[in-house]
This record gives sequence, structure tokens and C-alpha cells, in this order.
Amino acid sequence: MKLRVLGCSGGIGNGLRTTSLLIDDDILIDAGTGIGELTLEEMAKIRHVFVTHSHLDHIACLPLMVDSIFDQLKQPIMIHAQAPTIEVLKKHIFNWAIWPDFAKLPTPEIPVMAYDVLSPGETCELDGRSLEMIPVNHIVPAVGYRVACDSGVFAFTGDTVTNDTFWAALNAHERLDLLLVEAAFGNKDKELSLKARHYCPSLLAEDLKKLRHAPEIFVTHNKPGEEQRIFDECQQLMPERHLKRLLGNQVFEF
Repeated sequence: MKLRVLGCSGGIGNGLRTTSLLIDDDILIDAGTGIGELTLEEMAKIRHVFVTHSHLDHIACLPLMVDSIFDQLKQPIMIHAQAPTIEVLKKHIFNWAIWPDFAKLPTPEIPVMAYDVLSPGETCELDGRSLEMIPVNHIVPAVGYRVACDSGVFAFTGDTVTNDTFWAALNAHERLDLLLVEAAFGNKDKELSLKARHYCPSLLAEDLKKLRHAPEIFVTHNKPGEEQRIFDECQQLMPERHLKRLLGNQVFEF
């Protein structure tokens, strides 16, 4: 299994792309502006998109991607998400006012996009890879994912703040090789972190005490321009952890 980081920033500017992770060549976790790193041929290979939540930085390029490869799609791209997230996509994005409803095009019987409602705790099995949906604590209904194959396991928090559910789900398994965890704000913005339900380094440090595994940890989703300060604060508070900054275009092999 291969993981390619298409985008991992909390914003845009100067080459920064928002969250999108490519697994092998056919699965996306989130569909932020990082999809712009893919060629048309690479986009056409994508069969599944697992969405963490409905915020724009995680779905912005989904409608553009489907439109870009419309003529190449012989079977629908499956959009896997919680019911509330799918409802937002239907009502506010693929609604004919913002973008065409690709779940009904070119015909309702043979569309280029289809929805699959998943519930937290469910696991989706795809050609030797399992994706477990895990509830987290964000301002809208949100989840993270644990992704496993025979040769390795990684987990992605999505957007969240202090919670027990994500860590308990990871602790329920014996293996975790890699953890991608968000830290959107620096400690000076802790109050804002709590209001927006994002981690800052001090909140993340407290929650990581709940994790019994010792994976490599990559910090993601930083506000543009704040990346080094946020990472420095993480290192100071968690010297016992194997911390690195997540960067666009990084590739991990499992």
C-alpha cells in the first residue's frame, strides 16, 4: 500500500494545498485543493473518496475533479461519508446552483458519482485494504480513518479537538505504524482552537497520552505561515514522541 500526500495545509498560498490523501492510485481520503497535483489520467483512476467532514478545505476539489474526468468515467466514483456529510454535499454543492448533480448525470440510472453512507465504527474492505471510520470531535459531524493492509497501518485524525473516541479505536488494534494528526493553531490561539474544535499543541499533547502505540507521528493541517511555530511547540511538549511535519508530495510505503 502506498500513501501519497497531495495536500496537507490548513489553507492555501505559495504552493500550499488543502487536505487530500491518495492511497495507491484509486482511493482518496478527502478532496481538498491537493487534488490539483494529479494529472487527468491519475484522476480517472480514482474509484473511491472517503470524506472526513463537509468543510470546504476537505471537499473543494471534489466537484471540479468529477467534472474534469466526466467523459472518462465508465462507472461511478463512490463517495463514502457519514449521512450528515452526504446531505451537505447534496444540498449545498451538487445542487445545480453551485454545481451539477453528478449523481444524476449523464443519467440517474448510470451516473458518474454515487454515495455510500457509512456510520462511525464501520469498516470498508477494498481489495485487501480496510478503512475504518472513527468519530472525532469537530464543529460539524466529522470522522477520522484507520487504514490497514497486511503490510502496514496508518491513521488520520481529520479535523478534531480533545476526544476519547479516536484514541480508543486505535488502541483497540495491535498495530499502528503511522499517525497523521492535525494541529491547526499555535498555543497562543488555544481559545480559538477550542471554539473551532481544532488541536493546538498543548491540547494535542494531552490527548496523545491516551494513545498506547508509538507510531511515527506527522503533524498536519497547520495555518499557513504558522507551520514552524506550531511544530516547535509540539516538539517541546512531546519530546518522547517521534514527531515530524507532514509536507505535500510526501510518499509513504507500507
